[in-house]
Amino acid sequence: MTTYKFRKADVHDLDRIAEIYNRILDLEEAGKATVGWVRDIYPTKENALEGIDAGEMFVLEDENTVVAAARINREQVPEYADAAWEHPEALDDKVMVLHTLVVDPTLSGKGYGSAFVRFYESYAKENGCPYLRMDTNERNAAARRLYAHLGYREAGIVTCTFNGIRSVHLVCLEKTLQD
Repeated sequence: MTTYKFRKADVHDLDRIAEIYNRILDLEEAGKATVGWVRDIYPTKENALEGIDAGEMFVLEDENTVVAAARINREQVPEYADAAWEHPEALDDKVMVLHTLVVDPTLSGKGYGSAFVRFYESYAKENGCPYLRMDTNERNAAARRLYAHLGYREAGIVTCTFNGIRSVHLVCLEKTLQD
């Protein structure tokens, strides 16, 4: 029986979310992971706090421990304008966006990432948003495999400065929920 619990994050979760960011950044810097993030640029504890303050940061708990986090809102970053979306006519209030999904790397392979994406899809549906969008760095092969496995289509790769990181090849992904 799973003990998963999804909820909005609060300030008490901030240090744990930052710890997950730092564990991923440690692996990136050691050459043991490739996500395309840069320490002290993105993501930071301040980014997580912004999401919490906006009421848009969610966490996944397993046995009362935060194991994953992401920001969910209707904010499409400007770079999305350059993607070849299947439904470019989708109104902004019908599009839900998943930002910066992180899973504690010491707990990877347990299905937390897939569970979080399923939660995101349910949340979008409950909020009347059939169009789902997200992005990842082209270098993040693990995320790209996960999203493809979960039915997300790559709508294009946009070269940009993203979240303060230069020369990012941003993979824009989408999925449309069916009724």
